[in-house]
Amino acid sequence: MKIKVILVDDHAVVRAGFKMLLSTNESIEVIAEAERGEQAIQLYQEQQPDVMVMDISMPGIGGLEAIRRICDRHKEAKILVFSVHEEPIFISRALDAGAKGFISKNSAANILIEAIQCIKQGQTYVEQGLKSRSLLAPSEAVQTDHQLIIKAFTPREFDVFLLLAKGHTSHKIAEQLCIGYKTVANYSTQIKKKLNVSNVAELAHIAVLYGMVNH
Repeated sequence: MKIKVILVDDHAVVRAGFKMLLSTNESIEVIAEAERGEQAIQLYQEQQPDVMVMDISMPGIGGLEAIRRICDRHKEAKILVFSVHEEPIFISRALDAGAKGFISKNSAANILIEAIQCIKQGQTYVEQGLKSRSLLAPSEAVQTDHQLIIKAFTPREFDVFLLLAKGHTSHKIAEQLCIGYKTVANYSTQIKKKLNVSNVAELAHIAVLYGMVNH
C-alpha cells in the first residue's frame, strides 16, 4: 500500500521538483498539490492523505496557521514541514502547531523519504542537523526576554513580525497575508509594544540577532 502524500508549497517549480524526487520511490504516491494554506486545509479534508508535506512560508493564512487548523480538526493528521528556515524557533513553532516532523529544503533526497516513512508509522522526525542546533541566547537579560516574547507570539503575529523584519511595508504584508491594512498596523503596534521597541529597524535588529532573517 503506497503512502499517499499531498505537497504544499507556493512555488510550482519547488512542488514539481519534490514530486519528481518522490516518484523515484515506489512506496510513495503524490495524490495532490496545494499552493496556499487555505487550499491545503480543503485538500486534506477531501483527500485524507497519509502524510502532508508543507512549507510554512506562504501567502494567505500561512503554513503554521494551516497546520494548527488541520490538526484541530483531524487529530490523526501527520504533517511534515519542509522549509528554508532552519532556526530552532521555527521548528518548535511548527511542532507546537501540530506538525510531526521538520526537515530543511536543503536536505538530501533520502532524508525527505525517510521522514515521510517515519511519520507515516506514527513517529516524530526532526532532521538530525537541525535537532542539534540551539537558539542563540545572548547574555543580556533583555535579549533573552525577546527570545521568550517571540516564542509566545501567535502564528499570525509571528508571520507579521518576520515580514516586518524583512523590510516589507504594512500594505505589502496585508496583500501577502490577505488581511486588512489596519489589521497589519494593529499587529505591528502590538508586536513593537511586546518587544519594547519603537521602530521597525529595532525590530529587524532583534530578528537578525536571533538568526531569523539574514543581514
